[in-house]
Amino acid sequence: MTEPALHVEHLRVSYDGDPALDNIDLTVAPHEIISILGPSGCGKSTLLRTIAGLLTPDGGTIRWNGRDVTDVAPHARGFGLMFQDHALFPHRTVGENIEFGLRMQRLEAAPRRARVAEMLELVGLSPMADRAIGTLSGGEAQRVALARSLAPSPQLLMLDEPFGSLDRGLRERLTTEVALLVRRVGVTAIHVTHDQDEAFAVADRVVVMRDGKIERIDTPAAIWRDPQTEFVARFLGHDNVVDMPGRGRTLIRSDAVRIDDASRSASAMTRTIGGTVLAQRFHSGRYLTRVSTPIGELMIDHPSPLETGAAVSVAIDDELLTSVS
Repeated sequence: MTEPALHVEHLRVSYDGDPALDNIDLTVAPHEIISILGPSGCGKSTLLRTIAGLLTPDGGTIRWNGRDVTDVAPHARGFGLMFQDHALFPHRTVGENIEFGLRMQRLEAAPRRARVAEMLELVGLSPMADRAIGTLSGGEAQRVALARSLAPSPQLLMLDEPFGSLDRGLRERLTTEVALLVRRVGVTAIHVTHDQDEAFAVADRVVVMRDGKIERIDTPAAIWRDPQTEFVARFLGHDNVVDMPGRGRTLIRSDAVRIDDASRSASAMTRTIGGTVLAQRFHSGRYLTRVSTPIGELMIDHPSPLETGAAVSVAIDDELLTSVS
């Protein structure tokens, strides 16, 4: 088994006596991308900043490649940071911003210029070395910030809500681009976000946090299929958590339920219950349909409009049901 690059053990942080991180254990493998996901105030940015050395823990250890860095100064850890506001230097050009960390490393001028050119090409901004920061679009500034973070060849790249200030279309495009770039470089990375789509697009594994604790860690697909707790299920946008006879608290995923019609034959794994349409709204080419059933209200994707009050047959695939606590 590969030894973890990052090993966080029993990490605790408090603000004015209130716990912000409560006994956190986390490992990150070499070249792995981890997304820390959760609602505002859950401790995700506190965890990132503590690993970076910007916050001092009350207890626990942080090891990088076996070395205890808990008390090591931030600049001596060899980690790279990229924040939501980019924190670019407005009085420096694009190239000078990217070069900044290399100057701090006291790299000679020729290799500095070569590295800046390499980073500009990596992020698709080669013609912009002499551009002023104030002339950049949000997406261009994002790329410059990423290039500046990667230029010193950090051992660990940390991204704190890096797309939060961008509009949704640009955020979705850059999320994919940045994930590809980070994988191409091969750097180990920790990415913090409150957006599940962003986390699932970027990460090899996702860490879901709640109230300073880790609620769930696994691959995006595994967490989506089996959230394990109702908090994780609802945070991921699963609407249908109900009490089912003989099963207790149960998640009915969107792929496990449908509004049926007489032409469709039921499988051995499918149960059918009656329901009444309460409301519908159109979303992304489908009709999200709220249906009252004997086990509670369910949200169901349906391809066509239905009248409010219509009686429907609801089919549920028992094989895809998941218990939650």
